[in-house]
Amino acid sequence: MEPSKFEISDYLDSNEMIAEYLNEVLENGNETDLVKAIGHVAKAIGMTKIAEKSGMSRPSLYKALSDGAKPQFATIMKVLRAIGAQITVNPLPAA
Repeated sequence: MEPSKFEISDYLDSNEMIAEYLNEVLENGNETDLVKAIGHVAKAIGMTKIAEKSGMSRPSLYKALSDGAKPQFATIMKVLRAIGAQITVNPLPAA
């Protein structure tokens, strides 16, 4: 028997979980991690739904969120709005 593959998108089942996940990646990850995380969230919600809400085609959405993709900031913002998220800036603690 083979172990099942872990899919984070299976656990992103509420707005609170999605927000916590994205905030964790923003705080501790890098730009590649963020693109992957947004892709996980889009998958959890449904790529067709996100494509419709963002005004992007499904193939464009998959391409923008694929491994190694370097989407434009405008694309990230469209997808974040479509998933019901936004970026907030907070000051870092003084070093």
